[in-house]
Amino acid sequence: MRFARKKALYPFVQEERMNKMRRRFYILDVFAEQKYAGNQLAVVRDAAGLTSEDMLALTREMNYSETTFIMAEGPRAGGYDVRIFTPGEEIPFAGHPTLGTAWLIQQEIIGEPVPQVVLNYQVGQIPVQFSYGDGQPDELWMRQQQPVFGSTFAPEAVASVLGLRPEQIDPRFPCQEVSTGLPFVIVPLRDLAAVQQCRANTRALLELLADAHAKNMLVFAPETYHVTNDLNVRVFTDYLGIPEDPATGSANGCLAGYLAKHRYFGGPEVDVRVEQGYEIKRESLLLLRARDTGAAIDIQVGGRVLLVAKGELV
Repeated sequence: MRFARKKALYPFVQEERMNKMRRRFYILDVFAEQKYAGNQLAVVRDAAGLTSEDMLALTREMNYSETTFIMAEGPRAGGYDVRIFTPGEEIPFAGHPTLGTAWLIQQEIIGEPVPQVVLNYQVGQIPVQFSYGDGQPDELWMRQQQPVFGSTFAPEAVASVLGLRPEQIDPRFPCQEVSTGLPFVIVPLRDLAAVQQCRANTRALLELLADAHAKNMLVFAPETYHVTNDLNVRVFTDYLGIPEDPATGSANGCLAGYLAKHRYFGGPEVDVRVEQGYEIKRESLLLLRARDTGAAIDIQVGGRVLLVAKGELV
């Protein structure tokens, strides 16, 4: 009798297990002007029921800088619940996962043009605006939270962890910690050659940043590979499990706030094209807008999203 009961229940148990395994996933290229460029992102739908350990394991399996998990197919409080993981840990906010996940929600869940999609994160709600061409999303723009400016660091110390000479750092502007939800140290360099030369020493970097909130670093210069772009950027994120990120919306949002606050271009407004990822063969383009009103700094980061693949977890 006991055996018969188990046998009768088995199909239902098996079906439940199969339903749990039928989770759709998508591979996107974010901040990309063409496929197989930009920053890769994995997005998992039907994520309800996954534990944090499950999500971290899946993120390590995908082995991209971030993987996002859409926790429900419908909105809550006007936004969609999303969690973000790096191969190292869960993080409260990130830029290219925000654009990519919003694009996927608009395309695969909402299924029709909408002016914006709001994502619910640990840091709060992040809205993403859409512009359309031929009925398809063209550019996406996310409005980031107000920047918080933290510690500054001696150019000599920063140069040492990057394998540079102190004079390769632009002395007109500080090496400073900035956060719009995820903190980065922003480092102004004189030229593209200095950016190319950077070799981040992870141990030395983490020792330098031991008392800071930021554990990752963005370097930039006003010299670029392409004349249509304004800045060249590299972002070192070994602390998060990826030595160098090919396109970093959160870090570039911090950069946009930094550029406006310190009047890098001579005034309180910023409207620039940023190239990133060239040194690791993932050419990316990010669009930055910022305006310092004195009372606040409005920051927007934009770019394009392209679908590369989709399937099911088994």
